[in-house]
Amino acid sequence: MKTSQAGIDLIKSFEGLALKAAPCPAGIPTVGYGHTGPEVYNGLRITAEFAEDLLRQDLARFERGVERLIAGVPTTQAQFDSFVSLAFNIGLGGFQRSSVLRHHRAGNRLSAAASFLLWVKAGNRTLPGLIRRRLAEKRLYEST
Repeated sequence: MKTSQAGIDLIKSFEGLALKAAPCPAGIPTVGYGHTGPEVYNGLRITAEFAEDLLRQDLARFERGVERLIAGVPTTQAQFDSFVSLAFNIGLGGFQRSSVLRHHRAGNRLSAAASFLLWVKAGNRTLPGLIRRRLAEKRLYEST
């Protein structure tokens, strides 16, 4: 599966566009639409076009990871989009260990949806922006 435009728009709206790298709330240097990696350092400057390229590359990686982790379990486009957004933010390792994935794979959609709200902390602090993001991801997951 590929992330729909609705999923991309959700990710972009919460990540925001940063043309100059700076630490995210967890202290990790981030640029573009939430791009991180060893090549990103505070103060790095990029263009909006390059930010779009990075987002496409990042999405492809997260789409492959989510596809592998849902392991053939029936998943709607909206559910897939919500998973990619969550994994984009917490990492594939976090998503793999999440109760969101565990409940979805077990067919318990209500518990999967509720579990999005467990992921609202960064650096041991509950962040209002993460609460808003998780509520949006939960609504997207439930929209099918």
